[in-house]
Amino acid sequence: MTAGRAAIDALSALGEQPDGAIDLAGAALLLAWAGRPEIPIAPYTRHVENLVSAVRDYAGRDETLERHHEALAQVIARQFGYAGTTRVFDSLDGADLMRVIDRRSGLPVALGILYIDVARKLGWAACGIEFPGRFLVRLEARGERLIIDPFERGVAVDPAGLRRRLKDIAGDDAELKPGYFEALSARDVLLRLQSNIRVRLAAKQNWRGAIDVVERMLLVAPDRPELWREHGVLQARLDEVPAAIASLEESLRHGGPDPDRYETSALIQELRQRLS
Repeated sequence: MTAGRAAIDALSALGEQPDGAIDLAGAALLLAWAGRPEIPIAPYTRHVENLVSAVRDYAGRDETLERHHEALAQVIARQFGYAGTTRVFDSLDGADLMRVIDRRSGLPVALGILYIDVARKLGWAACGIEFPGRFLVRLEARGERLIIDPFERGVAVDPAGLRRRLKDIAGDDAELKPGYFEALSARDVLLRLQSNIRVRLAAKQNWRGAIDVVERMLLVAPDRPELWREHGVLQARLDEVPAAIASLEESLRHGGPDPDRYETSALIQELRQRLS
């Protein structure tokens, strides 16, 4: 079996797992490996294990929220040197966890995956949240919660810092809402990671590359109608009309009564007319 086939098979198996069973960093590495199967994945898996071991050693037996945060930030950001830089925002590499590990820098969501994964492997409560425009991580211990910014070396973010980040993104009139602090599922985190790559490829009109990314996303989340719709739209751009129709029909099959449903049906009819 080739490495590429092994990566695809592993992602397919992951797609059948319940969300709580997903190894977040392991899945992100599989997605990177599927895109570059010539690169061995084992050294990167060992690196994540080393992060877990180092954070465990730093934290010791102290189970307070303050100690969890300190251990994660001191080890991941300071000892291993992970931090965000503005250069990654225009690069595909910022969402490739292999490249992120190589360079110790990446997009907020990629860095956040390391924080969440290490914490969870130590039995600590950690998740990404629905905060707009910036991937933030919530830690929890003994009834206390703390939000940290992996892009800024794991710094704790207080309410004033959250408002500042929101207004920088959404304008001075924007205000914090409860929904911004809802937990993201593991699948949603992985899809957000891959969406960064898809968007950048589409901006360069690299439709084939964008299709490849969406297909990997579908392996992780095969029941998401929005992914099937995106798949069909991209296929239509390459005049792969029968395949596009099939993908759009799959989107309708998985989707409920949402605003995109009418547009999807209309696009299917338009594509069928091309075939007649």
